[in-house]
Amino acid sequence: MPKMKTRKAAAKRYKITGTGKIKYKKQGLRHILTKKSTKRKRKLRKAGLLSKAELKVARKLLPYG
Repeated sequence: MPKMKTRKAAAKRYKITGTGKIKYKKQGLRHILTKKSTKRKRKLRKAGLLSKAELKVARKLLPYG
């Protein structure tokens, strides 16, 4: 049986933690920052965690994660 291929787009976007959760960088901090509040921009800096529903889909994209 051949090896399963990792979806490279997913591999670049997600990181798997030691406990098996999947982290991602939040969207919305690239441009048009003047209209966003400081509090909102500060919260966008932190990494987000995928929900359980999205976790199942991401696991298929990252078979060796």
